[in-house]
Amino acid sequence: MLKFILKRLGASIGILFAASFLLYVLVINSGDPLSDLRESIADNRDYLMQQRSDYMNLDMPWFQRYWTWLVGVGGCFALKCDLGTNIQGIEVTGLLGAAASSTLRLVVLATVLAAIAGIAIGVLSAIRQYSGLDYGVTFLTFLFFSLPVFWAAVMLKEYMAIGYNDWMKDPAFSTVQIVLIALFFGFLMQVFLAGSMRRRLATFAVSAAFVAVVIPYLLWLNFFRYPQLGPAAIVVLSLAVALSGTAMSVGIRNKLVLYPALVTVALGLVMYYATFSLLTEPNTLVLIVGGILCVAVPGAIGHFMGGRLRKTAMTVSALTGLVFGGLTVIDHIFRAWPGFLALKPRPIGTIGSQTPNFTGDFWETFLDRGAQLLLPTLLLAIISLASYSRYTRASMLEVGQQDYIRTARSKGLSERTVIFRHAFRNALIPIATIAAFDFAGLIGGAVITETVFGWKGMGQMFTTGLHAVDPAPVMAFFLVTGTAAVLFNMLADIFYALLDPRIRV
Repeated sequence: MLKFILKRLGASIGILFAASFLLYVLVINSGDPLSDLRESIADNRDYLMQQRSDYMNLDMPWFQRYWTWLVGVGGCFALKCDLGTNIQGIEVTGLLGAAASSTLRLVVLATVLAAIAGIAIGVLSAIRQYSGLDYGVTFLTFLFFSLPVFWAAVMLKEYMAIGYNDWMKDPAFSTVQIVLIALFFGFLMQVFLAGSMRRRLATFAVSAAFVAVVIPYLLWLNFFRYPQLGPAAIVVLSLAVALSGTAMSVGIRNKLVLYPALVTVALGLVMYYATFSLLTEPNTLVLIVGGILCVAVPGAIGHFMGGRLRKTAMTVSALTGLVFGGLTVIDHIFRAWPGFLALKPRPIGTIGSQTPNFTGDFWETFLDRGAQLLLPTLLLAIISLASYSRYTRASMLEVGQQDYIRTARSKGLSERTVIFRHAFRNALIPIATIAAFDFAGLIGGAVITETVFGWKGMGQMFTTGLHAVDPAPVMAFFLVTGTAAVLFNMLADIFYALLDPRIRV
């Protein structure tokens, strides 16, 4: 494996070198970086032209300029990157740090959401092949995939930002709206749960009635302006995760997996009260350490209580702990929501990555940045959703025809065990390749999204440099996206061997 990694690194460096050379040549030959000054009638025109030439090293031959940039990139191995200066004389290294953190925050979240939702939808549609759900999912995924990014972004701004902000002034639903929402929710639930016609009608009736009662109750509580969760709801939802995780993995009656998950919920309730004051005004480090402990401590509980099903118990307990911790964070976010609305009456922003001059505590600032992040993340996730769901569906159907799947069924294993323990693991192999390329592709695709939403990230830096015939910002953009594509492609190859022990390099 080490030899393979070294060979791939060598080949990747060669690919990056050739691509950077070609891109640099194309950029510097796409126009004249001094064109605007040549047409100027300012008295200091010659001085400005000389100053810009000094910033961009225009007095050097093009190959020497490229070599200077390449040497600066080589300094990154010694943590002394020098990516040159842009057309205004500003160090590109500093600009790249701010832009990359903004864009990567957007792209990483969109990739994670798209992968989780897409894989889940793909597995479900494969299990229910040629059903109404399968046809509906297929139609919607292709619809999302074919949407023009700029048009979808405008629609999101119009209905999920402007429309929602107007609605938040006085949250209300008419009787007709409540009935339509209830009917639609009931229809979706009977499609997802399926079954006989009698079961579908029962599911539809119960789901529609539930929504028809819950929405007026939430309006009566003024939940949308003063949301509430509380420890009781957190415990109930965490118990649901513990029970469903146990049921899907080994069956609900297996105590070796169920008991560690239940102990995790009990411990989580104790920690909810013990850490309440700490989480009222935390910092990023506290949340990171808390997230690690939410996985590590339940994992240890599963390890010591799981017996022969130690790995499964660790997985279910860790998932339960992570969900409990996440719901605890959501509870504190809900508590901060009224104060956030007082500072920002129109919560969903459409321009920028954060509100200028926003003053608030930790959770209010978190809500502000999350609200600004919502629309572009949702847009990128919707576009990527189609790829994950379709590839997962195709991979699951292909794996389902293999001999070892038929053998597992013939041995009497439950369908749950066959799907999640045998089929799903091998179906993830091609998905690893999609995820690797999708991450790098989303960074490139974020150029349009960032432009529409006024997001000051790498997309803006790339387009600004390209329009100004300024190679330094464009090459910095390439350095991040190209390296990400190569790195994640190599990680996908390594991930293959972890998913399937039969694969050897």
